[in-house]
Amino acid sequence: QTRLVESGGGLVQPGGSLRLSCAASKYIFSFNFIGWDRRVPGKQRELVAGFRSGLSTVYGDAVKGRFTISRDDVGKTVYLQMDNLNVTDTGVYYCYVVADWGQTWGLGTQVTVSS
Repeated sequence: QTRLVESGGGLVQPGGSLRLSCAASKYIFSFNFIGWDRRVPGKQRELVAGFRSGLSTVYGDAVKGRFTISRDDVGKTVYLQMDNLNVTDTGVYYCYVVADWGQTWGLGTQVTVSS
């Protein structure tokens, strides 16, 4: 099992930026996937961004060109830089991993984009 701790959510105006962090208790290289998705009440879960096995990146269509996923040198923290935020980015952002033993989710962090 892996523990994930997210941080960095908050309230931001349209056009602003936020950076989310996800600290994992294991090296991210050991996962098949680590990344973020977001959930808004009444809508389907949506992929935001992630690292696949081999550390190739994947982004949801709604965030391409605005969000950037990165990792620290130690290999246990993943960051999500979110720029040019708009109101449709509002939601709870969850960090999660997919591994051979299953999936683990963080508790989520709220991102609210509002003027």
